[in-house]
Amino acid sequence: MKWLIRNFFKTLRLILGPVLLLKEKMTAPQGLVRTPEAQQEVDRQCRDLALYQYRACPFCIKVRQETRRLSLNIELRDAQHDTNHRDALLQGGGRGMVPCLRITDEQGNARWMYESGDIIDYLRGRFTA
Repeated sequence: MKWLIRNFFKTLRLILGPVLLLKEKMTAPQGLVRTPEAQQEVDRQCRDLALYQYRACPFCIKVRQETRRLSLNIELRDAQHDTNHRDALLQGGGRGMVPCLRITDEQGNARWMYESGDIIDYLRGRFTA
């Protein structure tokens, strides 16, 4: 019975994954327009951020859409297919859950933020004023 359920969900992911990715491409939002100097400062601040994600995860898509809307150039790290990123997520954040935003402060200390809603609220609060 477990085998049947596991294969059902694998098949469902194989079918829905490309559909979700197509929808993401077709509904990509327009980015926030800033002055070149302001965008350069935002890009500098984004160097301290990394988003651990799976390509076809609906919650990760939600966060990526918001980064596009806010015109944020955040490094995307594939925790599904890249074992180095998966291991870093498990070691640093303590959980293999995605999406996860790694926030590094000026002293090099990392903070790991889970939950798409929390990540979006953080990005909106930090990059819209």
